Amino acid sequence: MGKKLWLVLLVFVLSVTFPCSSAANWRQNKKQRASGSSVIFRVQGNVYPKGLYYVTLYVGNPPKAYYLDIDTGSDLTWLQCDAPCASCNDVPHPLYKPNKLNLVFCKEQICASLDSNDCNKPNEQCDYSIEYADHGSSLGVLIRDMFLLRFTNGSVLAPYLAFGCGYNQQGLCKASVCPTDGVLGLGNGEGSIVAQLKTQGLTNNVIGHCLSGQSGGYLFFGDDVVPSSGVIWTPMSPYALDKHYSPGSADLSYGGKSIAAKGLRTVFDSGSSYTYFNSMAYQALISAVEKDLTGKPLKEAPDDHTLPLCWKGAKPFKSVADVKKYFSSAVLSFKKAHLEINPESYLIISSSGNVCLGILNGTQIGLDDINIIGDNSMLDKMVIYDNEKRQIGWIPADCNRLPKVDNDDDEGFYQTYTASLGMLPEQYEAKYDL
Repeated sequence: MGKKLWLVLLVFVLSVTFPCSSAANWRQNKKQRASGSSVIFRVQGNVYPKGLYYVTLYVGNPPKAYYLDIDTGSDLTWLQCDAPCASCNDVPHPLYKPNKLNLVFCKEQICASLDSNDCNKPNEQCDYSIEYADHGSSLGVLIRDMFLLRFTNGSVLAPYLAFGCGYNQQGLCKASVCPTDGVLGLGNGEGSIVAQLKTQGLTNNVIGHCLSGQSGGYLFFGDDVVPSSGVIWTPMSPYALDKHYSPGSADLSYGGKSIAAKGLRTVFDSGSSYTYFNSMAYQALISAVEKDLTGKPLKEAPDDHTLPLCWKGAKPFKSVADVKKYFSSAVLSFKKAHLEINPESYLIISSSGNVCLGILNGTQIGLDDINIIGDNSMLDKMVIYDNEKRQIGWIPADCNRLPKVDNDDDEGFYQTYTASLGMLPEQYEAKYDL
C-alpha cells in the first residue's frame, strides 16, 4: 500500500472527536515561564543485557506515557503510530493514536531540515524516512502534538512540538517485544526536540546525559546543571557528519602507547550501546589487547557469542572489577582533549561469566568512514553537547544521583498537572483510559 494512501487512512482515524482541551487551557493560563530553564529526565536501561538507555515522555492531549530510546546520533523523534499502522512492533504502551490532525507541511522549515525527498508541493504532507546504521528503519509522517515537560524552575508546560508518526517500522527489534515505543532524536539538526524548545524560548540548545555503569542515569535539556568548572571541552567539528556530534578526528592509543590508528573520524552516539572502530583501528586495538594479555590467566572463549571476542578465566567472573586489572585504558586524543576509555567502559561480563570486549568492528556494519563512541565508552561521565557554543564536553560524575533542582520528586510534575485539572492521577488516567 502506497505511502500517500496511508495518509488518507490517517485523516480518517484522526477525524474522531478530540478530547476536552483542558490541558491546553491549563497551559495557556500558566503564568510562569520556563525561559532559560532546563528539563531533567530519569534514565532507565543499561549497556548489557538491555542494550539501550531510555526515558519516559508524556505526549498527546491527554498526555500519555511513552518510552523513548535516547539517540544523539539522529535528530528525528518518532513514536510507533496507529494511523493505522502498516508495520509496527509490540511495544510497552498502546500505539500513539493522534486525535486531531496536526500535519507538518512541506513548506515548513522543520520539514526542510529532515531532507525529505517526497516533497513536490508546498502544501503536501511532510513525510519522513529514516534508516539506522546498525539496525532498522522507520517511515511515517511529521505531525505536532503536546509534550508535557517539567522545568527546573518549577514550571510545567506542554509545548506543541513536531515529531514523527511512524506507521511502518522494519528490523528495529530483535526480540518479539520492543523495549521502547520510539526514538528520542537529539542530534544537532533543526528538527530535534531541543532545537524546537530553543526556538520557543524555553531552553538553551544544550543536551547532556549521564549514563550509569550500574544502570539508569539522567538526561537533561538546557544548561542549568552543566558544571561551571572541571569539564573537558573540545570544539565540534565544523564539518557535519549527517547531523552527528563530532569532535573531529582522533588518534587512538592503548596502555599509553600509540597504535596504528590515527585520524579517526569520530562521533558521539548514545543510540549505540557499544563503541565501533573501523576495521583498521579495530584490528590494531585487538593486537594491542592480545599483547597486553600475554602471560595472564585468560583464554579466549569462542563458544560465548555474547560479543565477537570473549575470554574466560579459571572460574566465572562476577563483575568487571574481577578482571579489569588484566586490561589497560584506551585513549582517543582529539585536537584539544583526551577521552579515556577505561576497562570498565569497554568490557562487559556475559551471562556465562566471561569477559567480553565491547568495542566492535564497525566496518562489518558499513561504518568504514565513521567511528562511533557508544554508550559503554561514556559510562559514569556527564557528556554535554553544547549547540550554543558548538562544543562537546565530559566530566566524571555520579550518574546514579540526579542533579539537585528546585523541584519535587521525579513523578511530582505529573501529580501537579492532574491536580491543576482537579483530579487525582488515578482519576485522570481512568477518565482518559490511560
